[in-house]
This record gives sequence, structure tokens and C-alpha cells, in this order.
Amino acid sequence: MRRMLPLITTHPGGRSALTCRFRCGDACFGEVPNTSGNAYAGDVIAAAVSRRALMRTTAVVTVAAAAGGALLGPGAPAAQAAGAPPAGAPGRRPPRDRAARGLRFAPVAPNLDDRVTVPEGYAQNVVIRWGEPILRGAPAFDPERQTAAAQAGQFGYNNDFLSLLPLPRERDRQLLVANHEYTDEVLMFRGYDPERPTREQVEIAWAAHGLSVVVVEGQRRTGRLGAVPRHPLNRRLTMTSAFRLAGPVAGDPLVRTHADPRGTTVLGTLNNCAGGETPWGTTLHGEENVNQYFGNADRVTDPVAAARLKRYGFKSGASERKWERFDDRFDLAKEPNEANRFGWVVELDPYDPDSTPRKRTALGRFKHEAAQPRLTRDGRPVVYMGDDEQFDYFYKFVSAKRRMRGESRTAHAHNLTLLDEGTLYVARLTGDSPAAEVDGSGTLPADGRFDGGGEWIPLATAGPGGRAVSHVPGMSAAEVYVFTRQAADRVGATKMDRPEDVEPSPHTGKVYVALTKNSDRGKPGKPGADEANPRNGNKHGQVLELTEHGNRPEATRFGWNLFLVAGDPADPATYFAGFPKDRVSPISCPDNLAFDPHGNLWISTDGNALGSQDGLFGVATDGERRGELKQFLTVPNGAETCGPVIQERRVLVAVQHPGEVDGASVERPASTWPDGPGRIVRPAVVAVWRADGGAVGG
Repeated sequence: MRRMLPLITTHPGGRSALTCRFRCGDACFGEVPNTSGNAYAGDVIAAAVSRRALMRTTAVVTVAAAAGGALLGPGAPAAQAAGAPPAGAPGRRPPRDRAARGLRFAPVAPNLDDRVTVPEGYAQNVVIRWGEPILRGAPAFDPERQTAAAQAGQFGYNNDFLSLLPLPRERDRQLLVANHEYTDEVLMFRGYDPERPTREQVEIAWAAHGLSVVVVEGQRRTGRLGAVPRHPLNRRLTMTSAFRLAGPVAGDPLVRTHADPRGTTVLGTLNNCAGGETPWGTTLHGEENVNQYFGNADRVTDPVAAARLKRYGFKSGASERKWERFDDRFDLAKEPNEANRFGWVVELDPYDPDSTPRKRTALGRFKHEAAQPRLTRDGRPVVYMGDDEQFDYFYKFVSAKRRMRGESRTAHAHNLTLLDEGTLYVARLTGDSPAAEVDGSGTLPADGRFDGGGEWIPLATAGPGGRAVSHVPGMSAAEVYVFTRQAADRVGATKMDRPEDVEPSPHTGKVYVALTKNSDRGKPGKPGADEANPRNGNKHGQVLELTEHGNRPEATRFGWNLFLVAGDPADPATYFAGFPKDRVSPISCPDNLAFDPHGNLWISTDGNALGSQDGLFGVATDGERRGELKQFLTVPNGAETCGPVIQERRVLVAVQHPGEVDGASVERPASTWPDGPGRIVRPAVVAVWRADGGAVGG
């Protein structure tokens, strides 16, 4: 048996303490915000043995002998559950030696190299770095003389979600849209004093957050990409840019402030993590760990307001960055409603540099990791979303309006209203195995798979003109949208292991949920394992595969199974859809998800707890190679792999927070990427392509 990789022991979960401090305000190491008494999937089924269990005659099998499967749960129609057994199952021939199309590359081995490592035969280049000028008049980057005005015209910090959109009238050019999730002032400013930040440092950080839109140009014979500065479509959106509140919460008293008494205009967007692309040409951006930017939650004396703040993770005392010293809107004691104006999904029209982005309140407020639409057969968008917190939930929104085809102004204006009307749902899962067979070790139940069914529980429905109806007793519609977590608590949603990116496959319609990890599961006083979250002390995470009833995204029932249970393949508590585990790469902490043109799922990782750098992986989701997972690249010291875009001949990744290692600073860098020794460490976007010009994985 292959030797298991050593675990990182310097900080729980694989991330550095520096990353936890600046990215999410130490969310995983404080009190868990969800203290509801919701039933867990394992508890729901403990009272009775399932129908399937009555027919079992075999004992519990181990992972090494398991017949992995993609059988759908009881919510799926029989026609979908039928078919040939998965790879590795009894009665099926072993898979051929050749990998699935799109995954035919030599996998990168786990490593600790301070660089972007790609497969043999592949090349790479840095597309754009933090601080590179993209707007007219923006100066060249100088970290020793940086100003807020300069940063507002330059590419922002800590790029996460990426989107590459077509520019059909400009040959070899595409439109790159990037999120800038957060700032790490320790790695940005020489001599930074976290207790005494200066106004200039704070305003630079405001300008480094937000979104960037920049045209990029490719070389025809390679996959190399480069930014086109000063293009008319280039744009920066920062913490001082205007955003419009749209949908049922716009104008509600819960979002009114002294500066905005009408409750319709917000300055800025915060902690944009992953996102999505719409079929009508816009991009979606999830505001995630917004709680960390606000101070003095302990000075809010109203008990209802205080409880709401606590459920969203707002903490006592000063914030990490001390922004409340420079702008009262970040002081909860002075502007308690300002926090309610963040935590939404933002929709941006990247083709219109004069447009005002909209915060779509009908999609609910929580720690949005991402938002990815899928259309119903009659053209209504359904948006899937995860709430990236331990023991929180995943959701979907079903629009009431159909997309209008075409590129006319009328069609465009109509499509920009699609996410304002419809129904918001939260997921409740049940397993189909007796609770006694889910013991927290990761051992498969007797039927050889973690699977079951579930239902989408309606929370609220938004109609024309901002009118909305609550489906949660005791809560108004506005309260459901602004305090979505409490609404989901009340209806008994299933607590999950940090649901991050949720992506529907454009090929099959199956929906994939990255559950990054949850080291608190099973600890004293914390929820224990259930069939959807089967490991206590879960430090490696899993990927759940969901199939809507009838493969209709608007359905209210679904089946699910765990497609991957991550970790070292030599660990018995891992599972790769039944594929032979001696033929896959080790993976830990799945985060962002994307699909390639062949229907393979690509997974980026965040916080690898296996002693290697984070990376990007491709895995076949169908056919005899289903579950074959291969590592495509790794990123430098302290970095996270974000925003993957997988095209036919190019892979794009955002290398976020390189050098973010405990004890690191501008004076004591922990990485020399991307520009070498003596230069400041800079988050950047990287393009990778086959050196011979062929298709990726071809």
C-alpha cells in the first residue's frame, strides 16, 4: 500500500493562520454561528430502517472492496437510476488504460515547490498581476509608493473567481472578469501595524477589493494571454463604487442607513469569492465573509439585532482592519443596517462599463461562495448557491420569468430582471442507510455508497414590483431574505460541511456541491456524522452529486450521492466514485468547481491538509473512467488555487494569496512568486496550455 502523505500540523486544516485571519476572520476557529436544533440526515433516518436496507443480505463492506456507485436516491426516477454499474463495480470490466478525453496528461505529483507546476509538455504565463494598470491614467505599480487613486485604476488584490467572455468583434481577444476577495495588509505594506493602520492604507485596501474587468489578448499559436490596458471595456469596481439593491429588499427599512435613507444604493462589494456566468451575458459574484469587516457588534443592545449579528458571525470589539475608525458605516453601533447591505449575489454587465451592478436580494443573504445558473426547459434560470460556513446550508433560486433570446435592447433589459422574481429554496437531505451504518469513520454503508434523497424547502417567493411572500412562519418576506440563515434554521435544512461552489453540469444537468471540510463535525457538543457528511473531524471534504427529479432544475425533490470523499487514496475513508484508488491523485479540501468542454469536473483546492501545495484537479464524471481524478497543477507557497476556467486549448487559474504563510511579511517574504527574489509577492492570473498547441488533455 502507498505510504499516506504527512499531515500539516502547524495550523488546523492546512491553511495558515494568516490566511484565516485576513480571509474569513478566523471563521472556522470561533463559535459556530449555527446553533439551531435542526435534524441531521443521520438522525432523521435513525428511527427506521430504509426500504433498501430490508433487502440487504450483505455485511458492511470496506472502501477497498466497495462497489462505488452513482445510484440516485429515492427522489430520482427509476429510469435515471438504471444503467450499467459504475467503474470498479462487480460485473463491469476494468477501465481501459487511456484516460478520459480532456484528462490525458501526466498528473502532477504532490509537491512543495514555490512555483506553478504544470504537467510535462505544458507551458504557462502570468496574464496579469495585482497592481498592473488597466485604466487610462493609472500609473505603473510601485509597492513603495502605492496610493488609493493608483490602485483604483489597477488590477485588484487576491483574485478569485474568473470568467472569460467572448469578444466576437475583436479577433483573438476575450473579456476577463475577476473577483478580488480580500486584502492581506501584512503582505501589501512594508512596516504594517495592524493596531494602527493609516487612512492611506485603508483606502488602498478599499480600492483593492471588488471586481476587475479587463480585455485580454491571446497568441494564435499558443495559449499565452496578456492584458490589454486602457481598453474601453476595462473597469474597476471598488469599495467606493455604487451598487444598486434590486429585488424584494430594495428600499426596506432593514437596509436603510443615514447615508442612504432610501435603502437602494450601496457603496462597494465585499469579499467576493467565486461566482458564475449567466446565459444572457452577465457575471455573478458571491459576497462571502463580510462579517469580518465590521466592528463593535457587542455594542448593539437590541437582543433581536444582536442575535441576528451572531448568527452571521459578527464579533465583538474592533475589526481586523479597523475600517470603522475611518468610516462610520463599518461601526455596527452607529450603522447597524450597513451589514445587511452585504452578503448578496452581485450581477455585473461586463459589456457595459457605465452600468450599475445590482445586488440580487431575491437570492438571499448569507456567505455566498458562488452562484451558477441553469435554465429550465422553458427558459427560466435556476441558480444554485452554497453558504460557506461549517454546518450551514445550500440553496437554489427558481426564477418566475423566462429568458428572452436575442441581443436586442429589449431582450437585454428583460433579462436583467430575471433574478428579481422567483422562489428561494433550501435543501434538506436524507440518507437511505440506517444511522448505525454511518459511524463517522468514512466506512461505506452496506449498500456500498453514501446516497439518499432530498427536498427543496421554499423560503420566500418574490413577485413583480418587489412584492414578496414568506413561506417561513413567524418571519416576514424581508426578514427571510435579509436573515436567510435563520429562515433555513426554522424549516429544518440539513447542516453541511462548508458548502462552497455549487455547479450544474452543462452536459448532464447533475449538480455538484463542493463540501470543503469541517473539522468540528463530531466534536463534543457539535453535530456528528450523517450520510451526506460521513466523517467526524472532516479535514479533507467531499463532493456531492445531486440529480433533480426528472432532471428538471425546478423540481422540489432530488436524489444525491457522494461522488468523491477526499483525502489520500491510501486512507480507507476516501472514495472516488468507485474508481480504483491506486490510480487517482490525492486531493484535499475541494473548493471551486468548473467543467471542461468534455463534461469533466475540475476542482480547485483550498487548504490542502495532505502536506502538499494546493492545486487543480480534473475528474471524469461519466463512463467507465468515472471517478478517475488527476492533478493538473500546483500553486506556490501559501497560495490557493481559485477561479478555474477550462477551455479547449487553455486553462486559466487565479493564484490567490501566494506567500501567505505564518510569520511572513513584506520584509520577510515566504514566496518569491511570480517575479523572483527581491520583488514583492503578488497574486496573479496564470494561463496554461499545451506546448504543441493541442487541446488540453487531448
